[in-house]
Amino acid sequence: QVQLVESGGGLVQAGGSLRLSCAASGLTLSMYRVAWFRQAPGKEREFVGCISRNSGDTYYGDSVKGRFTISRDIAKVYLQMNRLKPEDTAIYYCAADAYSDIKEKYNYWGQGTQVTVSS
Repeated sequence: QVQLVESGGGLVQAGGSLRLSCAASGLTLSMYRVAWFRQAPGKEREFVGCISRNSGDTYYGDSVKGRFTISRDIAKVYLQMNRLKPEDTAIYYCAADAYSDIKEKYNYWGQGTQVTVSS
């Protein structure tokens, strides 16, 4: 059974940083393309960014470009979030296996981790 697990969420002040992690069981995460999405209350799930399988290519949604960075090692995928804003408050999800900003292309999802940014 495939399971993605996010960790690292929490409460942070505006301007601060957090690093989220995505780990997997039931699949070798290093062989998959992985994305981060987020969903704020009452809003659609929004693309944050994604990372390719081998080359480590990345691309990001406009709202986080220049502030967030996705990286990976052999076991995990990370979302480094800097200069956080209150509007970044959401549940953050990792997902596999696509290199796309379209959430319907992803077959595997984690349960999410809450990020709250206070002003």
